[in-house]
Amino acid sequence: MSDTPFGFGLPPEEPEDGDGKKKDPAGGGQGSGDPQNPFGFGGLPGMGGMGGDNPFAAMFGSMNPNDLGAAFQQLGQMLSYEGGPVNWDMAKDIARQTVAQGTSDGTKDASVSPGERSAVEEAVRLADHWLDDVTSLPSGATTAVAWSRAEWVEATLPAWQQLVDPVAERVGAAMGDVMPKEMQAMAGPLIGMMRSMGGAMFGQQIGQAIGVLAGEVTGSTDIGLPLGPAGKAALLPLNVDAFGKDLGVDKNEIRLYLALREAAHQRLFAHVPWLRSHLFGAVEGYARGITVDTSKLEEAVGGLDPSNPEQLQEALQQGMFQPEDTPAQKAALARLETALALVEGWVDAVVHEAAKPRLTSADALRETLRRRRASGGPAEQTFATLVGMQLRPRRLRDAARLWASLTDARGHEGRDGLWEHPDMLPTAADLDDPDGFVHREQMDFSELDKMLGEAAGGATGSASGSASGEKPNLTKDDAGDEDSDGKGDGAK
Repeated sequence: MSDTPFGFGLPPEEPEDGDGKKKDPAGGGQGSGDPQNPFGFGGLPGMGGMGGDNPFAAMFGSMNPNDLGAAFQQLGQMLSYEGGPVNWDMAKDIARQTVAQGTSDGTKDASVSPGERSAVEEAVRLADHWLDDVTSLPSGATTAVAWSRAEWVEATLPAWQQLVDPVAERVGAAMGDVMPKEMQAMAGPLIGMMRSMGGAMFGQQIGQAIGVLAGEVTGSTDIGLPLGPAGKAALLPLNVDAFGKDLGVDKNEIRLYLALREAAHQRLFAHVPWLRSHLFGAVEGYARGITVDTSKLEEAVGGLDPSNPEQLQEALQQGMFQPEDTPAQKAALARLETALALVEGWVDAVVHEAAKPRLTSADALRETLRRRRASGGPAEQTFATLVGMQLRPRRLRDAARLWASLTDARGHEGRDGLWEHPDMLPTAADLDDPDGFVHREQMDFSELDKMLGEAAGGATGSASGSASGEKPNLTKDDAGDEDSDGKGDGAK
């Protein structure tokens, strides 16, 4: 992904087995962006990516005179924006522009044909039927839809807004929190203008990121989050074709395998009601922990003249407002990584069980998707862009192995029952020792449920007996319980 909105670089490449030394490509790893461009503000679309350090240079440097009117119009939008931390109107426009430009291989977006729509609907229907045999969770897809890339942008924008706004808002707040009050008073109008431009710049960068993703994703759940409307299993026929272009696998099998993954995600998010908020909440938890190194700010502000924009820009370039990791952020990222690994591991295990006996290419497609993860697919790029988190392929494989082992040891119901509450799920430590978790002694809640049921029945009977003037009959255990409270026969 070309320009990252919050200054986070893409994750470094990791070997297939998740071990060994990682390469350190240009752009850095976690939490690192261009040191001369701490928040990743790049050039505007159509400007050749120029002027990353100076948005005005991007708009007016080396410009074709014919584009001057459009540039002034875009500048007006930037300065007049008064909304939230991200200008989502601009984000939407730029995402659609990016989609219209096509992908790097020259593939242009196209409307979905009736035949493609029918093929997707049939694939999802068949996938849901196969999944019935391998999971106790019922179908979560009420409809199956085929989207163009532009339709994917439109359908997923509400989820992006929920995901991105907390991070962007906290970045802006962190910059304002650490600025001295005297400076805020002196630079009041300038701060307002910076907020407007910041919202537009975030919108520009997020829009570009979404537009690039639209050219890569094959469905609505590729990044492990439910981006589309609830109950809609979606595939992008154009991207499905691009995914299978050089695989040498039958097109129908590829569509079916990806439909299995999409339908499996839909089941999980539809029937685990706390899961969506748990994942989005982890991103919000990360955002709440964003802080700015005040010592750097104090050094930079010492000789700063608020009326000198060039001096302020130079301070920004030197990392004046660079966010720093905190323990709270690291905990939120660990929680998010573990949850995403468990989601993707469960989908991988369930889909493989359903596809293995039916699709000759099941193993090859599974390995292709795993390699895509290892080399940095849409999910990895997205989370590196938003929160600087690197999804480690080894984590996903460990989770898949854990869920498969749970299936062998406890069956489908025993495995899927762990999704009833987040406290029942495997932890990060359990992913390090999947076999230990699988073979750990299972807690038997049946006796506890029986005791609670008897207690509830006893309380009802006691109340009934009191109302009728009769003492309820007590079992030996009940009498013993009363004695222990000092209210039984022994207390007389």
